[in-house]
Amino acid sequence: MHTEVLVQSMLLPFFLILLSFIEDSLLQSVSQVGGVCKLSTESSLRRCRTPDGKICSGRGKCNCGICICEAIEPGKFFGPRCECHDWVCATYNGKTCNDQGYCDCGVCECDEGWFGDACQFQEECNLSSKKSRELCKNQQGVVCSNRGHGQCYCGNCYCAAGWHGDKCEFQCDMSPWESRQRCTSPDGKICSNRGTCVCGECNCHDVDPSGDWGDIHGDTCECDERNCHATYDRYTDDFCSGHGQCNCGRCDCKEGWAGNKCEHPLSCSLSLESSLKKCRGTSNLPCFGRGQCQCGQCTCHPPGDSRVHGKNCECDDRQCEDISGEVCGGHGYCSCGRCICEEGWFGKLCQFPRSCDMSDAQSKELCETSDGVICSGKGSCHCGKCICNPQDWWVSGEYCECDDRECDKHDGIICTGNGLCNCGNCECWDGWNGNACEIWVGEEY
Repeated sequence: MHTEVLVQSMLLPFFLILLSFIEDSLLQSVSQVGGVCKLSTESSLRRCRTPDGKICSGRGKCNCGICICEAIEPGKFFGPRCECHDWVCATYNGKTCNDQGYCDCGVCECDEGWFGDACQFQEECNLSSKKSRELCKNQQGVVCSNRGHGQCYCGNCYCAAGWHGDKCEFQCDMSPWESRQRCTSPDGKICSNRGTCVCGECNCHDVDPSGDWGDIHGDTCECDERNCHATYDRYTDDFCSGHGQCNCGRCDCKEGWAGNKCEHPLSCSLSLESSLKKCRGTSNLPCFGRGQCQCGQCTCHPPGDSRVHGKNCECDDRQCEDISGEVCGGHGYCSCGRCICEEGWFGKLCQFPRSCDMSDAQSKELCETSDGVICSGKGSCHCGKCICNPQDWWVSGEYCECDDRECDKHDGIICTGNGLCNCGNCECWDGWNGNACEIWVGEEY
């Protein structure tokens, strides 16, 4: 019986791949007649374009709506739009690339000092053989729990297939394939990308900085209670605006309340849609994600912080501050979240002087990266400082080397609007925590 289930589970992906191939073939035959593409250039490119706007993920060419991937490196896996298939990366002890590297299109790129298919081995070890073995012993004094369970290297146990735990003390009675299947969430992700799969069970990440039980749970970590908190109200314990019950990340509203987060009173003369439309203004989010919308009126949050203001909370003067809290670099003043610079200064935070006493050659020398490229090829050099291309809003850094799209978002807002994106990482303002600055840890109010 177990064998039949295993065979069926292995056949299913092959069937889906075959189905996908047939579908692509049909599309190709419809779009091409007699070798001539019948699609317009715009239609062809639209089929090849990924959500981030790249054609074939920047790894291939578009041929009549079909991506032809440039597979220049063996062992890497791509999808129909040449996107990375990171799920095929090797795991060690339930961790992709052993958490000592990152997955690049199915191949582990290990951190410095680590090697192996799953980055499971350290290159150098400063421990003596005796000390290493001592650290690998379990409570019974057996190295890595027994011969065949795993290998001891530099004080760490590297478990064999079917065993896991710090000392390889736990046995997994299922194949890696079955383990992965059990950990796959309804949307096809391993532990919903919010946990680690160990022997068919998901250990969900605890996102609560206080150390209490986290907001993520479920057999495959599919439930995220953070979704029941309104964006503006992350600092309270109230789910569903205090007017409903949170069930696996969805709000069941009490009588008299409606909305995804039970934020709309049915006693309001406006419909939910009309109320939200009035609160949005020019934003895609009610109250610009910085306040509570109730019956078409915005109440900006956090309360008492005059830096967030406006009819629709559209003004966030915190955007005028740098990481240290200085407003407009000390060379201007803030007006509705934008710096008005003094004469002789310019830039988003008035950080650039209009003139300087250095030659063009001296200036460019300060803007060169280690490979000799000016501002990483993504900006221009002025007075020895890089001015990143304003059309590419995500480009930042001293040498325009950073991609702010890598910063975490919540409810579609980078750093949840409660911090600044600094080279792909959220730098949270005082009182906020979390990868996307989504958790309030300051005083209750």
